[in-house]
Amino acid sequence: MTDAPTAFPLDDHRRLEIPPGVEEVDLERKFVQLLFRASLLGSKLTEQRQAARAEQRELLGVLVEVDDALADLGLDRELVAMGRGEGIEATRRRLLGRLAKAKVRPMRLEGMPADPDLTEIVGTEARPGVAPETVVRTVVTGFFWEDEVLRRAQVVVAAAESDQAPEAEVQQPERAGEPAAETVGTAGSAEATEVTETAEATETAEAAGAADPAAAQPARAQPKTTPPRARRKAMATGKRAKRKK
Repeated sequence: MTDAPTAFPLDDHRRLEIPPGVEEVDLERKFVQLLFRASLLGSKLTEQRQAARAEQRELLGVLVEVDDALADLGLDRELVAMGRGEGIEATRRRLLGRLAKAKVRPMRLEGMPADPDLTEIVGTEARPGVAPETVVRTVVTGFFWEDEVLRRAQVVVAAAESDQAPEAEVQQPERAGEPAAETVGTAGSAEATEVTETAEATETAEAAGAADPAAAQPARAQPKTTPPRARRKAMATGKRAKRKK
């Protein structure tokens, strides 16, 4: 005796009818055709997903630009004076909430080195003590979308410090017995001026001599006048000499 269960046919059971010509079908060929069709369907689905993602990305980019426009409107003094500022800010918060649900988040780059994949540098500022190429201010906010960059940020970075230090003036030490450079220059200028004036006076005298012969004769030397003190001293010396005789 065997313990194998006995199969009891169902009352309504009937065998499947085999279509005619099945025995002649090439199963291997049919299987290859099914794989090819599945591959085509997979490629088509991939293209559709990529197209849908591209459209979604474009739509999210437009919404980010709308957020920029709302931020600008929130700074309009006339709209704020009319009481529209709160409504604009509420609309912007709602829009940012929708973007966050779509996994869109703003970039926070202040104090970080500028990354070309994330930022576009639009200006520089002098910031002492801050490393060059460090983001110091955001002009246009950038956004991430999941793991992708939806829009790069426009930022201002710290300027690089100048490598060339200002040249110090080198002062030559003054040697003993030598006049300073300015004194020498002044004396040289005075001597040059005196020589020039002497030459001009000589030329004037020669020209006057050519026109008037009497004027051309040299003037007689005037005797030197002895100072009164020297004359008194000479007279006292003469009297002492006479007394000795």
